[in-house]
Amino acid sequence: MTDFKALLIEQDANGKACHRLTTMSAAQLDAGEVTLRVHYSSINYKDALAATGVGKIIRRFPCIGGIDMAGEVVASQDARFKPGDAVIATSFDIGVSHHGGYAELARVPAKWVVPLPAGLSLFDSMALGTAGFTAALAIMRMEDNGLTPDKGPVVVTGATGGVGGLAIDMLARLGYEVVALTSKATEEAKLMALGATRVMLTSSIDHAKVRPMEAGQWAGAVDNVGGPILHWLLANMKQAGTVASIGNAASFKLETTVFPFILRGVSLLGVDSGYMSFPTRQRVWDRLATDLRPAHLAEVTRSIALAELPSAFDDFIQGRAKGRTVVRVI
Repeated sequence: MTDFKALLIEQDANGKACHRLTTMSAAQLDAGEVTLRVHYSSINYKDALAATGVGKIIRRFPCIGGIDMAGEVVASQDARFKPGDAVIATSFDIGVSHHGGYAELARVPAKWVVPLPAGLSLFDSMALGTAGFTAALAIMRMEDNGLTPDKGPVVVTGATGGVGGLAIDMLARLGYEVVALTSKATEEAKLMALGATRVMLTSSIDHAKVRPMEAGQWAGAVDNVGGPILHWLLANMKQAGTVASIGNAASFKLETTVFPFILRGVSLLGVDSGYMSFPTRQRVWDRLATDLRPAHLAEVTRSIALAELPSAFDDFIQGRAKGRTVVRVI
């Protein structure tokens, strides 16, 4: 394949990011040791921000979008990979400053590539994608910090988002009591179906009345929201509780006190899925193919063709998207 279809993100006359489907040549691909025919990609909130210019995500123009890709190796300068191998590549600079997964052909550095684990299909790997990788990494970091199901309930904020829903499913499969925190009362039944034992509404929290330390409720927390919600979480953690900080959908600012840390031994763990290297990256994918594989992955996943991609981003920007969206590239 010399020419291929791709969704290219460029700058318009006003300097704002815009996107279009186009045909490119293999000579236009970025440098890397592994070239792959992309079968599937996915849509993450970050992808929508990048393609629409709502967020200043793209660090180089033009750039093929898509921070996730899964496909078949067609050429490799690295002995670990050979033509025909099924592989995954996510995060790092993909779709941001290195041509990404919204293309029929991609070339990436070998250190970004992970062999597809036994037990996962290429489609399922993109149903998981960066969202699944992030949720799994958060859980594994909390486990490494001592979290076990017998310690008490784990709360997941931003529960209806891609990461939140997958985290609920994974935690429930591991035997945790999971509480889903959401602003969407209409989604209670779906969250319970994923494995949540209880659903809390964010509207039930009066942030003006949150004290530096409240009665300990949570042994663990997966936080996709940040801001006041993260402050509330920290104040409500049990002794030696663990919070995995994943996102900042509400705010990147955090106003809190040191009391939960020095009086209860609470741990606040930062989760960076973008640049997590080996062997942890492989370990996460291996867990996603086994005990961390969500039980309801198929039910929360839809697929669209590459040609449908330009019209799909607005649902993510407006908060209407639910679950996971896989992009069928070829």
